Amino acid sequence: MKESLYRQLADALAIEIESGRWQPHDRLPSIRQIAKTRNLSINTVIKAFHLLEAKGLVIAKHKSGYFVSGHSPEAKVEPPEKGASSPMKPVEVTLPKLFQEIMQRGAAFDVLPSAERSQPNNNLIVLNRHIGRATRRQANIKAHYYDNPLGDLQLRQQIGLLYRERNLTLDVEKICIVSGCQNAIFLALMSCCEPGDNVAVESPAFYGVLQLLESLGLNIIEIPSDPKSGIDVDALTAVANRWSIKTLVVTPSYATPSGACIPPDNCQRIIELARQKDIVIIEDDIYGELGFQQQLSPIKSLDTDERVILCGSFSKCLSRDLRIGWIVGGRWHSNIIQLKLVTLLASNQAQQQGLVSYLAEGYFRRHLLSYRQTLQLQRDQLLDTINRFWPASIRYHIPEGGLALWVQLPDHINTAQWYIELLKEGITLTPGMLFTTENQYQNYLRLSFSRPIVGARENAFRLLGKRL
Repeated sequence: MKESLYRQLADALAIEIESGRWQPHDRLPSIRQIAKTRNLSINTVIKAFHLLEAKGLVIAKHKSGYFVSGHSPEAKVEPPEKGASSPMKPVEVTLPKLFQEIMQRGAAFDVLPSAERSQPNNNLIVLNRHIGRATRRQANIKAHYYDNPLGDLQLRQQIGLLYRERNLTLDVEKICIVSGCQNAIFLALMSCCEPGDNVAVESPAFYGVLQLLESLGLNIIEIPSDPKSGIDVDALTAVANRWSIKTLVVTPSYATPSGACIPPDNCQRIIELARQKDIVIIEDDIYGELGFQQQLSPIKSLDTDERVILCGSFSKCLSRDLRIGWIVGGRWHSNIIQLKLVTLLASNQAQQQGLVSYLAEGYFRRHLLSYRQTLQLQRDQLLDTINRFWPASIRYHIPEGGLALWVQLPDHINTAQWYIELLKEGITLTPGMLFTTENQYQNYLRLSFSRPIVGARENAFRLLGKRL
């Protein structure tokens, strides 16, 4: 099936819908009818319908076919009301007990953890083979020696090559290997903040950052974020003009939970504001490689005065079990190295060497090409499932990368209460309250498309739809 065929069909059907040939709620011709009349394969037609569904033009109804959506393509895009609940002032981070309870169970990237697991990924089998080979070699060579504080030079070189493809040139002597992205953000905050400092974050925010701010005694200012374009730069500017901000923590590419991407013009505005107000930018780039159609340049690529601390990891784009990340510390580089020596001492040499050969031989790039396609397909499965089983009153923005869909449910729904109730049925939710320290997002969910939405998982979403 040629990609151009299904896109051409999707474009043609979209024009027919928008021209009024079919009215809202009209049933469209069946997949077999369209395939026959347009001389296309059934798979091509199905793929075109998935694309139209992702754009919000059509909806699928179980055993009934596809229908023209009863709302405009943008009707499900409902950003949080900016500043409606959040005071946009510094507050001490105090997370509720339920937050800790949910985190101890593991914040869900799988709505049904008990469901049958997918078959092992061949790329990960190859990765483990490379790590195993490196482990056997390391047993006699370096087992009694600690790693270089910066981490393996060849791995840093490979990371530099990855960033060069995204318009960022890095000095490998300024890259430090750490234990995952969370560890990188922790070291970044430790290096440039002191207890009581004000830290601005996009809202909804990554819950891992909220935990770090609480543990380090830092104040938080939640800045409203749009699910499409990310942090509200006007609101950030207003806050910076009123309060002293030491650090901004931001995820420019496919942020969790919203999937937002900050446009280049806004990235430039953030850099200029940081210079004016002497703000440190901590860039969480953990999803930077997971764009379905494009990989965006990091904010770090605009940094001319070394005030952006870039943090990344292989955990989301390759394996969560592989606790290897990196930090590019800018002017705080030496502080970060010292903090790594104090808190971590050294990184696993065998894992780094195994990853080096895996990267150098091209396996990682091949994995990404396949994984991005898989994630896009699973995103479309998720959209198809909730459009079939959930009411049209829900709102969401369709992400073009990452792992998550941020969904707004009707106002009367409390997703934290849902979380407690549904645990008895083996369903694990990620309620909106995890992504804020304020009284916000009570009727929001983060849904993941990191696994196929079929079989038992599809049935779990059907069950959730009955509660709406």
